Amino acid sequence: MIHPSADVSADAKIGERTRIWNRAQVREGAVIGDDCIVGKDAYVDFGVRVGDRCKIQNGALVYHGVTVETGVFIGPGAILTNDRYPRAITAAGELAGADDWTVSTITLRYGSSIGAGAVVVAGNDVGRFATVGAGAIVTRPVPDHALVAGNPARRLGWVCACGQRLADASGRHFPAEGEGAATCPACGRQYVIGAGTCAEATAR
Repeated sequence: MIHPSADVSADAKIGERTRIWNRAQVREGAVIGDDCIVGKDAYVDFGVRVGDRCKIQNGALVYHGVTVETGVFIGPGAILTNDRYPRAITAAGELAGADDWTVSTITLRYGSSIGAGAVVVAGNDVGRFATVGAGAIVTRPVPDHALVAGNPARRLGWVCACGQRLADASGRHFPAEGEGAATCPACGRQYVIGAGTCAEATAR
């Protein structure tokens, strides 16, 4: 379903059952998978690749050089940039063109979430099932299952595949720099945390 007011390039590839809403723009060469939602006023730049079952909310900006894996949530007004050294002009004062800058890529890994109004600075990936809090400014890579927030974003703790914050043995939020076993209080999944990483301990 493509809303009549949406601007979708004939050269873009749109998956089955994907919905593109009012005034969204999808540029040439973009690929959007099956069962996705692209919200009102969202922008998907040329060559962007989006996996299946993703949600790109109203007003989100996803620029060239970004890869979005399956099951990713991009909140309203989020911005994914692609230039670490932006300039409108060259050092000589000429209008900068396509050959005057280098794309710095971003990959949003499987199941990750980017909160409303967050900015992911070019060159920083976001790990599997990680959560970037609303309004955060991501200036470094985000590990799998990490919860980050603030400006610049820093790790506050860890989150489950279901999105809930992980807890320690006493039921408190697992500390950002702690190590050991963690549990999801909502679904019961078990995790092992150590050396700045978080991984599921048991398959379900």
